[in-house]
Amino acid sequence: MMKSEIIIEELDKLYPDARCELNYRKDYELLIATVLSAQCTDKRVNIVTKELFEKYDIFKLKEASLKDIEDIIRPCGSYTKKAYYLKEISRRLCEDYAGRVPNDREYLESLPGVGRKTCNVVLSNIYEVPAIAVDTHVARVAVRLGLAKTGDSVLTIEKKLMKKFPKDKWGRLHHQLVLFGRYNCKAIKPECASCGFKKICREYSKLKKL
Repeated sequence: MMKSEIIIEELDKLYPDARCELNYRKDYELLIATVLSAQCTDKRVNIVTKELFEKYDIFKLKEASLKDIEDIIRPCGSYTKKAYYLKEISRRLCEDYAGRVPNDREYLESLPGVGRKTCNVVLSNIYEVPAIAVDTHVARVAVRLGLAKTGDSVLTIEKKLMKKFPKDKWGRLHHQLVLFGRYNCKAIKPECASCGFKKICREYSKLKKL
């Protein structure tokens, strides 16, 4: 069995119903939540967006004061910068697409605070576009499992994963890798003893030699 097949099989056992852990009901809510999730946990973002989306829809958000937005999103960190991003994203979407998030990578990546990872998350979840969003969890797991090298850029890791796994698995695999990195293959004290990837894991090989 190929390494990619072993990984898919094991992740399917661990996380058969893997999905995005950011709470959202509308397309723009996922976009905004993903922007807020930079250097912040999904759990904290969900607390913040609950208040934010109860007070503002996208049309009201573009008219909101930066101070009010900052006060709400402060727990997410970098709140001054992120408040500007949210207000500008709302303005652009309202003016260009009547408040909707388009299936247009070039346009989305032109929005402030929206990079390739955020774009991949949104397009994959909203439009089921095959994509692998590489965050810190995915990058860590990819290196430990020998799918990428230490020092590889986020884009390089994404391209390597896209080559190693079938395109129809990308969206699901992304969520599984995120959850595996978040709850099992943690940065500190990974749960190696109960891991099903011992035979192919670089990190476990290093630990065995100590």
